[in-house]
Amino acid sequence: MNRRSTKKIAVGNMFIGGDAEISVQSMLNVPAADIEGSVKQAVALEQAGCELIRIAVPDMGAVSLISAIKEKVSVPIVADIHFNYQIALECAAAGVDKIRINPGNIGSDDRVKRVADECRRRNIPIRIGVNSGSLEKHILAKYGRPTPQALCDSALYHAALLEKFDFDQIILSMKSSNVAFMKEAYEIAAEKCSYPLHLGVTEAGTERMGLIKSAAGIGSLLLDGIGDTIRVSLTDDPVKEVYAARDILKALGLREFGVKFVSCPTCGRTKIDLIGLAKQAEERLKDCKKNITVAIMGCAVNGPGEAAEADIGIAGGDGVGLLFKKGKIFKKVSEQDLLDTLIEEIEKL
Repeated sequence: MNRRSTKKIAVGNMFIGGDAEISVQSMLNVPAADIEGSVKQAVALEQAGCELIRIAVPDMGAVSLISAIKEKVSVPIVADIHFNYQIALECAAAGVDKIRINPGNIGSDDRVKRVADECRRRNIPIRIGVNSGSLEKHILAKYGRPTPQALCDSALYHAALLEKFDFDQIILSMKSSNVAFMKEAYEIAAEKCSYPLHLGVTEAGTERMGLIKSAAGIGSLLLDGIGDTIRVSLTDDPVKEVYAARDILKALGLREFGVKFVSCPTCGRTKIDLIGLAKQAEERLKDCKKNITVAIMGCAVNGPGEAAEADIGIAGGDGVGLLFKKGKIFKKVSEQDLLDTLIEEIEKL
């Protein structure tokens, strides 16, 4: 698929936009005052594959989170700031890699200029993040209610405040909990500017529905070549957000993040606990870094043929199973040894 052409923006030791890979990010949900807990969660996110970590900085005291976390992780840190331009300046001085702030919410032009000048001096990009619940009064007056066009207008309004002071290291997001709404807002923005876009369905819900809504919204935009970095928002452990985002990119063929699974939905011919085997295989291989396709199939007759493109796989029989590589059967083992044998063979690849 052809990706939309955008500016390429440096964020710490990585890039967003241009020809850079679509990156995965998440946000700490530990109280900002809990330094130890925040650092622990940041380390867990990096280990899970998170490529940018956002932290809420609600007050000056929370600025100390930046240095504490940067001592323990190597991925860029994003400071999430609302309204207070002085906190933005302090975060910049503390070495943060990116700032999320809406310039229209921090006061006078002088304040906007100070933030823009400091971020330019330190090569810190700014993400502008708008949603349907935070639209400006003049934009609501124009459209009468939140609309995708209003959401895009709001984001571009904030960007214009930075552009006024020759600052263009900007990333935009226009999130909504309504999938169709957010999709249209991003599509409009993609036509109107060349800034990289941070995709997300905000307030998507708990793990199950949040993942479904995020996959639908984020996935549909990515298939159209729109989007440069993504966050899956879940009311859950943010580590699950990272795995979900990686899985979306992997499913679309946009990133290689280790094992891809092919498994059949089972039917009346299935004579082994295929559902249990598939779940166990997925859990045991979730941190495997090998870019391979693993098939978990229920039918020993059709399984190897249906999953011929898999690098390795298993197909069940009556209490036994077959192991195959690229559709060719190479071993027969008992059901109780099937998964362990599969893992052993994968380790040899």
